[in-house]
Amino acid sequence: MPDKTNNHMLTKVEQRGLEPVPDDQRNGTPGQLFWVWFAANISILGIPLGATLISLGLNVWQSVIVTAIGSFGSFALVGIISVAGRRGGAPSLALSRAIFGVRGNIGPAIVALCSRLGWETVNTITGAFALLSLFSIIFGTSVNAKRAPVLTVAFILVFVLLTVIVAVAGHSFILKVQKWATWIFGALTLLVAGYLAATVNWSTVMAGKPGTMSAMLVGIGTIAAGTGIGWVNSGADMARYQKKDVSTSSLIWSAAAGAGIPLLIVITVGAILTAGGSGIASASDPVAAVRDTLPAWVSIPYLISAFAGLLMCNSQSVYSAGLATLATGIRIPRTYAVILDVVVTTSGALYFTIGFDGFYGPFITFISLLSVPLAAWTGIFLADMIGRRTYDGDSLVDLSPGSRYWYKGGFNIAGFVSWIVSFAFGYLFVTAQVSSKEVWFSGPLANTVIGKNGLAWLVTLVLSGVLYAALGGAKKKNDATETEAR
Repeated sequence: MPDKTNNHMLTKVEQRGLEPVPDDQRNGTPGQLFWVWFAANISILGIPLGATLISLGLNVWQSVIVTAIGSFGSFALVGIISVAGRRGGAPSLALSRAIFGVRGNIGPAIVALCSRLGWETVNTITGAFALLSLFSIIFGTSVNAKRAPVLTVAFILVFVLLTVIVAVAGHSFILKVQKWATWIFGALTLLVAGYLAATVNWSTVMAGKPGTMSAMLVGIGTIAAGTGIGWVNSGADMARYQKKDVSTSSLIWSAAAGAGIPLLIVITVGAILTAGGSGIASASDPVAAVRDTLPAWVSIPYLISAFAGLLMCNSQSVYSAGLATLATGIRIPRTYAVILDVVVTTSGALYFTIGFDGFYGPFITFISLLSVPLAAWTGIFLADMIGRRTYDGDSLVDLSPGSRYWYKGGFNIAGFVSWIVSFAFGYLFVTAQVSSKEVWFSGPLANTVIGKNGLAWLVTLVLSGVLYAALGGAKKKNDATETEAR
């Protein structure tokens, strides 16, 4: 929705939705984005990813290499998308209306929204588990959600309330909170990591034999799909406030290093613990699995940092989810979109925590499946950036046939067809497998080199960009009207 507030003054609660940020309000720096991405990736959910790498047959050193490539590399893509935010001053899924059309963009927006809502549900449940564990240590209450349903519901609501406060406040408040959170809770995370490093059985850890190159490729794909690819269409959401003269390289590095550093630390901790004999890889509750290896004096800061990391990640995700909701064409203020998204994730968290057992496997599998259409969107968006330097700001928020981005019936054939064809092709290589005994489906090409090595998302990304260019979508753009100066 167009911003009804004065263009030169925003209230403390950010009122802006999808409309481009005026030039006189774009004062952001790459350093701010570094703290945003750092705080959003301190999440303890990186530990199970480290366990996954060891379960693939990799040793600890290979896990470190794989994590560095997968996390820094995938968030470099997020940084590249941030460049489009600097150019157009609008959120990622508003900018992509220029590529897919006003109506064609609804599909990618819904996929992005589902991915964000999925991760937010996982974050909310895991955050409640962290508080349950904290209370069990201090007050002796049950750590089992079903045995303490009142506490569980209360902790879910506390987590959600704190998320809403940060996400609704918007851009400026998020910048401040994420920076302080990085220093405080990053220090607690390092404290716990240091203790674990000092107490783990290093002879067992270092005895691991190296895995195959194929396993390393699978590992890189797993880390990329589970980290940066899930965030890629949020890249411009915060970067839309960046100064126009900010360099491209600094935007890329702020995202790659900002997210890559904490992910490397947390995922490596998960790999070390698993290689040392921890049962994290098979645990239904990763928070409790790590807590059980710690004495009480270390468990308390660990659980506090786990809760805070999940909260920072969730707040950033909810902020982007609100913008994704608006990108589907729903005409409500951004703050209402945030609340709507939180209602959905709260309902999901309550259901899966109180009324469902073993939700992590199916949920993570579902979210991972979304990495394929997200990768397709990414490939097309990147190909479009090659020939585009400007966006028509008015048309980005105009849903009528008069919009420059209406194309034919609201669809840009080059973008929309490339997206559909490429992610449908990508699923041919995918196996949706919750466990060795539970397989949802397996594509006819899942046993090929691409399928076995977990490269479906990468093939999809490349194919989508090539198709878009072949259909003429990557030719030089000049959509400048009022936005020529951008």
